[in-house]
Amino acid sequence: MRRTIALVTTSVTALALALVAPASAGPPAPDAPPKTPVAVGHGGAVSSVDPDASAIGLEVLERGGNAVDAAVATAAALGVTEPYSAGIGGGGYFVHYDAATGEVTTIDGRETAPAAMQSDAFIDPATGTPYRFSPDLVTSGVSVGVPGTPATWQEALDRWGSLSLKDALKPAAGLAQRGFVVDDTFHLQTAENAHRFRTFSSTADLYLADGVPAVGSLFRNPDLARTYRLLGARGTDWFYDGQLAGEIAENVQHPPLSGDTDLPAPPGSMTTEDLAGYEALVQEPTHVSYRGHDVYGMAPSSSGGTTVGESLNILEQFDVGGLAPVDALHHYLETTALAFADRGKYVGDPAHVDVPTAQLLDDTFAKERACEIDPAVAATKPVPAGDVTSYDGLCGTAASVSTADADTENLSTTHLTTADRWGNVVAYTLTIEQTGGSGIVVPDRGFILNNELTDFSTVYAEADPNRIEPGKRPRSSMSPTIVVRDGEPVLALGSPGGSTIITTVLQVLLNRLDLGMSLPEAVAAPRASQRNTSAVTAEQAFVNAYGVALAGYGHALSVAGPPGTSAAEIGAVAAIELGPDGQLTAVAEPTRRGGGSALVVDPD
Repeated sequence: MRRTIALVTTSVTALALALVAPASAGPPAPDAPPKTPVAVGHGGAVSSVDPDASAIGLEVLERGGNAVDAAVATAAALGVTEPYSAGIGGGGYFVHYDAATGEVTTIDGRETAPAAMQSDAFIDPATGTPYRFSPDLVTSGVSVGVPGTPATWQEALDRWGSLSLKDALKPAAGLAQRGFVVDDTFHLQTAENAHRFRTFSSTADLYLADGVPAVGSLFRNPDLARTYRLLGARGTDWFYDGQLAGEIAENVQHPPLSGDTDLPAPPGSMTTEDLAGYEALVQEPTHVSYRGHDVYGMAPSSSGGTTVGESLNILEQFDVGGLAPVDALHHYLETTALAFADRGKYVGDPAHVDVPTAQLLDDTFAKERACEIDPAVAATKPVPAGDVTSYDGLCGTAASVSTADADTENLSTTHLTTADRWGNVVAYTLTIEQTGGSGIVVPDRGFILNNELTDFSTVYAEADPNRIEPGKRPRSSMSPTIVVRDGEPVLALGSPGGSTIITTVLQVLLNRLDLGMSLPEAVAAPRASQRNTSAVTAEQAFVNAYGVALAGYGHALSVAGPPGTSAAEIGAVAAIELGPDGQLTAVAEPTRRGGGSALVVDPD
């Protein structure tokens, strides 16, 4: 039976923030809430990148809500404090473990292309050539897909929650009204996107009214607070079929240009009919067995479940845990190159292309792909995709022609993981794509529209499974993952990071399940990402630790980004490990993205 509870937030953080003046540029803000990267205890847990959001999720659990209630409330709060990464203007993927049935079910809340979108939508009609990808194409109406996040929240609450949408949104509405303390990440992301934000009057008015918000100041978003309250009161029909739908379509077709920059901001074709026709899809997860564990992830339109799953199947052909650390990392890098080759050739929206999901996750196919890994020599990249139409698990079978897969996914996005006292678990990754999405704030509504359609291949090709098509969901790398052993969940995790999400989730699983690291160690370890490219993208700490040794295998490592920029780090994991007797270990990043926040209801 579905149980309904009411929620009123009175957290310590909320009370502290309520005591300060309401203006975003007013008196000094209170100290930011502490960030705790590891928490161990019982009764429920939340892990996210933000302490205010995690605190809201924890309070939901403390007041009797379940993991789904906490996930939606936390996600809504992230729409306040992480507005450049997530919010109701975007989409995502929701993975749920039901303790009562032992079933894992997923919701595909990915954005969709408008019905009138053409294959040449990314071509500038004035020049006949593609728009410059950044900042021109990503800062546009044509990049905006129909948002899926509100539909995802409603679907999850209807199926498994105990809160109404109205009550789930109340704490985040309060947070948006009171304000949050600006941290280094929010300041940096605003500064990095200031030129794009100045393109639109509504965005500049919200985020740049007094310049880039200073670290330690209080940032309020009363428009978003009002939007959350209206969404809760009127329901998602208001968003998809009512007044707000009309406002979204209008601003996609006619972006609110300020005239303060020379960015072209090409308009999109989204209509109210596109919004009214949106559906969040409930579907089966991907599933692979890995060293006694059942690993569940997102099926296409996400490529996360198939690529993480195929990578695990390939790794399982080797005794990775018995290898020296550098040998194990060599196998990890070679494995993901192979899986990414197959991703690029075969994975797209299954409503529009024939995705061979079962073949990609077939152990026999993995055995054949594992033949391509030389224990002592790195293959030349890019490597060819395998042939899913003909495989027997034996070495010597020729692969298809090698092609590089263009990567247009941005490094933003956010992830949260929740677990409750009853054993229900949620892994939820949500996004607006680019840091700052399309840059378009819907006037007077306080949220940014996504630029997810740039995840389509920017050059149209008939053979490309990720080509632009009307109504289609662009391929994603989001990889919310739940690991089960003997029918019980033992680990749930996910990460932001564009296409590096896949390798981040896989590397944490490798660290935890094969290399003997604790979950905090597995999350904190330096990262590298091989996505079938000539060079391996790696954090500086990874280069320092393994660069010379891996060069001996033929791997060329390239530092992820300049120090002090958001591109210098790979991923931002939020995870929960479920141990015996109900013990929960919630883990967030200790330093990446400014550090995350892991909380438990009853700390040990």
